[in-house]
Amino acid sequence: MSELDSMSPSPFGRLLTAMVTPFNESGNVDFTVARELAIYLVEQGSDGIIVCGTTGESPTLSWREQHQLFETVKEAVGKDVKVLTGTGSNCTSEAIEATQKAADSGADGALVVVPYYNKPPQQGLEKHFRSIAQAAPNMPLMLYNIPGRTGCSLAPETMKNLMAYSNIVSFKAASGTTEEVTQLRLKCGPRLAIYSGDDSLLLPMLSVGAVGVVSVASHLVGPRLKDLIDAYCNGQVNLALTLHEQLQPLFKELFVTTNPIPVKAALELIGWPVGSPRSPLISLDNEMKEALAKILSDLHLI
Repeated sequence: MSELDSMSPSPFGRLLTAMVTPFNESGNVDFTVARELAIYLVEQGSDGIIVCGTTGESPTLSWREQHQLFETVKEAVGKDVKVLTGTGSNCTSEAIEATQKAADSGADGALVVVPYYNKPPQQGLEKHFRSIAQAAPNMPLMLYNIPGRTGCSLAPETMKNLMAYSNIVSFKAASGTTEEVTQLRLKCGPRLAIYSGDDSLLLPMLSVGAVGVVSVASHLVGPRLKDLIDAYCNGQVNLALTLHEQLQPLFKELFVTTNPIPVKAALELIGWPVGSPRSPLISLDNEMKEALAKILSDLHLI
C-alpha cells in the first residue's frame, strides 16, 4: 500500500461508476440488462456502482423504479461491492423518506444531490442535509454538488458545518474546478472523501486531494481508469499522465451534449442494448454518433 493510499479515506472505493439505466423498446426499465451491466462494470474494475444518479436519469424514474433498480443491482453484484443509490430531491421530506428506505434496504450509501430549482440559500442547504443526516444516522452519505444542473452550489464553509454528522463521509465534486477540492480539504480536513465528478478532471483532482472518481467513462474504459488511479497512488505520475491524455478525447466526446445521451449511444455501439434516454432527453444525432464511433475505434473498443 502506498503512502497516499494509507492516508486518504475512500469509503466506497476509488473507481465508482454512475450507471446508466437501461430501457427496453417500450421505454420501461430493463432490469435484466441492468443486472448484466452491473456485473460487467465490476468485472471491468469498478469498486462500486451508483444507481439513480444523473447518468441514471433519476429525474424521469419513479421512486418505485429507483428502489427496484437498486435492489436488482445490489443482488447482482453481492455484498463485496459497494452500491449507492440516489436519494436526493428538491423536497427535503422526499429526500428523507428515500434515504431512510435505502438504509432499510441495505444500501451501502446514498448519493444526495444539492436541491435543484428551489435555489435555497446556504442556511437552507445546511438545514436540508442536516435533516437527512439526522433521519438516517447509520447511512453513509455522499453529498453531490453540481451547480450547472441544480442552480446553486454547496459552499465549503457550509460543508464544514455539516461535518458534525459522522455519516456525512464523502462529497462528489462536479463544479468543474479543482479549487473546490482544495477549499473543501482546507475547511473539512482529510476525513471528507472527495470524489471527482468529472472524468476529465480525475488526475488534476487526485493531485489536490481527491480520492477517486464517480465516472461515466468507466462504462467503456474501466480498466484504463483503474490503471490511471493505481499509477497515481503508486507514485507513477508519468504513467497516470499518459493515460489521462490518451483518454481525453473520449472524456470530451461523452459530454459533447447532455449526459447520458452520449454514453448510452457508446454502450449501444459496443453491443449493450441500453436503449434510448427517456424524454425529454433524446438519442444522439448521427453526426455526433459518427464522431463517437471514431474515438471508440481509436481506443480499440469497437
